[in-house]
Amino acid sequence: MVKIALIASLMILTACQTIGGSFCSISKPFRPSQATIDAMSDQEVADMLAFNLKGKKLCGWKP
Repeated sequence: MVKIALIASLMILTACQTIGGSFCSISKPFRPSQATIDAMSDQEVADMLAFNLKGKKLCGWKP
């Protein structure tokens, strides 16, 4: 019974472990060239802008 409780406790603790780093420590703003922007779809541009706005809000990225 003690073995089962120990294994269950370890499983619970390892399930809460985070992998990687925070958004700010692993992400960088997108800075595409004009040619790249011209080749992107409207949805891709919107997604990129949303990502950069998230970084500005959470990490203090500057344009």
